[in-house]
Amino acid sequence: MLTIHPLSDVMSQNIGEGTRVWQYCVILPNAVIGKNCNICAHALIENDVVIGDHVTIKSGVQIWDGARIGNHVFIGPNATFTNDTMPRSQVYPKSFLGITIQDGASIGANATLLPGITIGASSMVGAGSVVTRDVPAKAVVAGNPAKILRYLNT
Repeated sequence: MLTIHPLSDVMSQNIGEGTRVWQYCVILPNAVIGKNCNICAHALIENDVVIGDHVTIKSGVQIWDGARIGNHVFIGPNATFTNDTMPRSQVYPKSFLGITIQDGASIGANATLLPGITIGASSMVGAGSVVTRDVPAKAVVAGNPAKILRYLNT
């Protein structure tokens, strides 16, 4: 059963069964969200966003147009997604560079992801990291800029 807190503004009709949307979330009409997701309080999900199944999005996360998120992804509190390489007030690019997060990846709290990058399957981004380039599958990255620390065996 889809559960949407009455204090959220959910305009999308494309949300899977078992997903929970907590208070003060905004989900725009064309967003697609899979089944059994947990969208915590104070999240914003724009129109051109596709989120897979069994995804956890913690509080304070904004997911901007162009983002593609796989299955079984964890996005920690206040992780920052970006989609504009040269942001200026009221000056918009012809298209936005989305962020791709592949299946099983985890993004730590307060990590910042720059436009156009891909976070590989089953990788981990450390809390507070600034990710400036693609992260390979099963890599553990941390720092500013994020660097590969090691690879996971599982």
